[in-house]
Amino acid sequence: MSVRWGILGCGNVCEVKSGPALQSARGSELVAVMRRDARLVADFAQRHGVGTHCDTAEQLIWDPNVTAVYIATPPGNHLELALQVAAAGKPAYVEKPMARCYAECRQMLEAFEQAQLPLFVAYYRRGLERFLLVKRLLDAGRLGTIRSVDVRYASAARVGLDRSRLPWRFDARHSGGGLFLDLASHSLDLLDFLFGPLCDVRGQGRNVAKLCDVEDFVELSFTTSAGARGTGKWNFASAKREDLITIAGSAGVLRFSTFGDTDVEHETPSGVEAYAVPNPPHIQQPLIQSVVDSLLGRGTCPSTGASAARTSEVMDRVLSNYYGSREPGFWNEPARWPGLSV
Repeated sequence: MSVRWGILGCGNVCEVKSGPALQSARGSELVAVMRRDARLVADFAQRHGVGTHCDTAEQLIWDPNVTAVYIATPPGNHLELALQVAAAGKPAYVEKPMARCYAECRQMLEAFEQAQLPLFVAYYRRGLERFLLVKRLLDAGRLGTIRSVDVRYASAARVGLDRSRLPWRFDARHSGGGLFLDLASHSLDLLDFLFGPLCDVRGQGRNVAKLCDVEDFVELSFTTSAGARGTGKWNFASAKREDLITIAGSAGVLRFSTFGDTDVEHETPSGVEAYAVPNPPHIQQPLIQSVVDSLLGRGTCPSTGASAARTSEVMDRVLSNYYGSREPGFWNEPARWPGLSV
């Protein structure tokens, strides 16, 4: 018995990160792919040895040979496609962020709950060994009492953007916001994984580079359920790159990156221990294996619709000042976004 997958939207994320992982996971097969461009989907199917390809979502979703669907489109399509998958009576694995806003996540959750179907989200860092190591160190009390958590991320501004033809990650109609949703969601979900739901979340977004309409600078604060104070700063208009999470406790400090493959550093009064934990070639494979195991009744997956929706709720709290609302439809009226006038 195996899970027979169909992919909706076989773009770049499916080439190495996830597509081959669906093929090589134990108990998993990739049997069908869909993309609106018939030439590109045929090319993907030929290169990856996939037997069926099509150019409409309905064809793939209702294909009787497909038993589970991976939604790998931009977030603006997630809700519509997820509702169709639930109506077809099939489980779904959805790319992150789960949707454009928390309200859309709630609709997705309700649809799968009513259909009594599982819903998973591709926050794949929950399955990577480097972050499982971090969790083991924390759970074993190796840092003592956690005092603070700090997240820092910076990258260069995307100069030369054509406002009339923005990439989907810079167009709130398709993404729900700026790069904060696409990239910071990984770090915020990781914090949820390590510490549980974040509390007392406050923050704000700003547009400092003025290259497009969405936010490019975000600051936030939070507390963990155990009372540790947390801060985060994401600057997508920086002169230098930065990617660091620092967790400080009464007995030590952990330092590691969200996106890099650098060592996890554990500092104590006696010195620094560095753990080299390389990522796998197909970075989503550990999480995908847990999805397959869950569907086959032989394990559980740590990244569900419920956990992913919490991350979207956190991002909504932080960005509501910039957009004025995070209710569905806010993305259609940028002229009314308060953050643009600051």
